[in-house]
Amino acid sequence: MSATLGRRLFAEYLGSALLVTAVVGSGIMAARLSPGDAGLQLSENAFATMLALAVLILVLGPVSGAHLNPVVTAVDWWLRRRAGAAPAPTLVAGYVVAQVAGAVSGAVLANVMFDLPAVSWSTTDRAASHLWIGETVATAGLILLVFALVRTANTRDAPAAVGAYIGAAYWFTSSTSFANPAVTIGRGFTDTFAGIAPASVPAFIGAQLVGGALGALLVVVLYPQPRGSEEADRRVLTATTTERADR
Repeated sequence: MSATLGRRLFAEYLGSALLVTAVVGSGIMAARLSPGDAGLQLSENAFATMLALAVLILVLGPVSGAHLNPVVTAVDWWLRRRAGAAPAPTLVAGYVVAQVAGAVSGAVLANVMFDLPAVSWSTTDRAASHLWIGETVATAGLILLVFALVRTANTRDAPAAVGAYIGAAYWFTSSTSFANPAVTIGRGFTDTFAGIAPASVPAFIGAQLVGGALGALLVVVLYPQPRGSEEADRRVLTATTTERADR
């Protein structure tokens, strides 16, 4: 493994871990500080998550693209494949493995920080068709936003825009916008405010994949040709198989 690839994979692992730590940790803190007030708990959880996500994209974007999400990685691969410049399959697989491992690590870290068992399988059932629709909508919107920014060379706005979207989607989707298979898996490892029962995870991921596909189609329809230089498109939220940015 090259040093550059190692840095990218570590950045994806670290970013996914810290993202889930923020999601789960703020959920635990919200439940403890605002017992009995679900609306306030959700507000606190959403606010912390959107800020953490914005910071992580800002810090890790120049290293790995700050995908932090297997659906983003998969759509990036598909769009680049259509343009004849797809990243190597090994890079895509490495990103996904790093993201999932990081998400699980982040849930464990949050549990331990709040003096809970390192792993406590969630008992929060989230198996319902309206929640799957919510996940489809949340993920499609996220993909459209991310790749609209990339294709219009507005990636400097990505930290604020993506953070704001996820914060809003906590409230306008029925599922509270997981929109990320790695995060969904990680949240199965904590029986706290942000948890999801392991039995509910596969359907959530299925809805996210459908949403990712819909979002990718919207990108192709609305933004058929990227604007700006190829290098600008590579800087944030996209994987690359070259080491140009590191030279």
